[in-house]
Amino acid sequence: MADDKTKRGGADRKLIALTEKYEVAYWSKKFKVTPAKLKYAVKKVGHSARKVEEYIKLQKHRAADKSRIALGEAYEVRYWSKKFKITPARLKAAVAAAGHSSKKVEAYLIAQKAAKKKKKTKKTTKKTARKKTSASRK
Repeated sequence: MADDKTKRGGADRKLIALTEKYEVAYWSKKFKVTPAKLKYAVKKVGHSARKVEEYIKLQKHRAADKSRIALGEAYEVRYWSKKFKITPARLKAAVAAAGHSSKKVEAYLIAQKAAKKKKKTKKTTKKTARKKTSASRK
């Protein structure tokens, strides 16, 4: 779809012409996407700038939403508990402590595991020390 340079009204401003480099550069900068993503969006929903903007916002929202844990959805709880190899109750506790970000929950669980391992090694060293002292007393 070629850009008609004689039309300068609102109707022309509302359309994205992929054949014009300056328009692709302008719209991709305005929507904060790469030219390739802009072209894909135009092919998906048409040349209307409003429709393209809505599509891009929806895609960004979906991408951001993928890394969040929604405890209100049973399938999400099943998915994330299986992924982290923990029980749903433990997942809910981790989300309460670290927030809904999957990255933060994962970091929290790793820290919990490390702390538990450190505590366990501390106990075993205390037990071996007690055995040595009791053996030396005999």
